[in-house]
Amino acid sequence: MIGAEAGQDGGADLRCGRRMAVRRGGTAMTAALILAGQVYLWAGAAVAALFLTWGIGRVEPHARGSYLFRPLLVPGCVLIWPLVLWRWRALEQGRDAGCARHRPPRVAQVRIGVALAVLVPLILGLGLVIRQDGPRERPPALLEAAQ
Repeated sequence: MIGAEAGQDGGADLRCGRRMAVRRGGTAMTAALILAGQVYLWAGAAVAALFLTWGIGRVEPHARGSYLFRPLLVPGCVLIWPLVLWRWRALEQGRDAGCARHRPPRVAQVRIGVALAVLVPLILGLGLVIRQDGPRERPPALLEAAQ
């Protein structure tokens, strides 16, 4: 009965046993990652609820009295809630210079943009030029038999 359940060769149950051992070891790590993700998202949901009901009107004067756009901000607030808390705290304490955040981009950003505009097409073109062709040393093989 055991041999019939294990399969025809006796080593199949050992391989399955090894796979199960790997899966058992992996499930603890998977469960920990899923729990960490759930805690992160629940914390984000709490921050989003607090910020969108109470905090956004305090830090952004144009958001006072406008409630229809706030549900659109929920996914972003949930995902980047540490940044939302940090900016909310900075704005509440008045450490944010209002005009400074609307400054034009810095010179380095312009240089990087120009460099990327030149390098990305160059790299893609070079990749197309030096790409390898298919194997030429072997003749093509028929995958299905002719009927």
